This record gives sequence, C-alpha cells and structure tokens, in this order.
Amino acid sequence: MTDSEQLSALEDLLAELTDLSETHILIVEGKKDCEALSNLGISGDMFTMQSGGGPVRAGEYVSSHGGKSVVLTDWDLRGDRLAERLAEILSKGPDDTDFKIRSGLRHLCRMYIKDVESLDTFVLGLRAKSI
Repeated sequence: MTDSEQLSALEDLLAELTDLSETHILIVEGKKDCEALSNLGISGDMFTMQSGGGPVRAGEYVSSHGGKSVVLTDWDLRGDRLAERLAEILSKGPDDTDFKIRSGLRHLCRMYIKDVESLDTFVLGLRAKSI
C-alpha cells in the first residue's frame, strides 16, 4: 500500500469516527489519546479509562449516557486486553459499541505506530508527504 493509499484509507476512517463522535462516547486509554484525536479535529464525549476508573466504569458511563460507544484502545497487547474486557462488559447491556474503527486503525497503522496518542503525528506526517 502506498502512502497515498494509506492516507486515503485513514482519512475515510477518521471521517467516519468524526461522524460517530457526534452520537457515541469515545473510549480511550489516556489523556494523550484525547489530545491526539483533538489534534485531528475529532471532538465529542471522550471517556478516559486511565483517570475515569477503568473498563467497568467505562461500561457504566456508556450505559448511563445513551449506550453508544466507540472503543479506541491502543493496538498493543494491553490495548487488546482492554478492548476484550470492554467487549465483555458492554455486551451485557443494550449498548451499541463500535470496534470497527479500532480494527481499521490497527490494520493501517500497526507497522508504524502502536497507540492512539501517536495517531496525529502519523497522519500529519502522511499529509505532509502528500503535498
């Protein structure tokens, strides 16, 4: 995959994430993840597991705030385990949980970065190359 193709696929995913962020809670691991998403123009309700109390509290927060979420944990071993735990917790309720964005980011970025907090630098670098 060329840089241009990779950037195009990432931009599509980020556009979808931007749309979802209007109606879904974005579940991230830490504050730097929120900052990276913000740097990419993505805003909305973000639950930070590091300061918010972990996966169980994330599940409670999602359930009490409309039941729609996007899981954006890192794509390292710890992030995979957190995503699995969240899937377990969120599947117990009527929640509408999206894992597709995380899966797409993992597929497109795993050779270069392993976490959400590096996503802005990676995408901005690809954008700069394409100019």
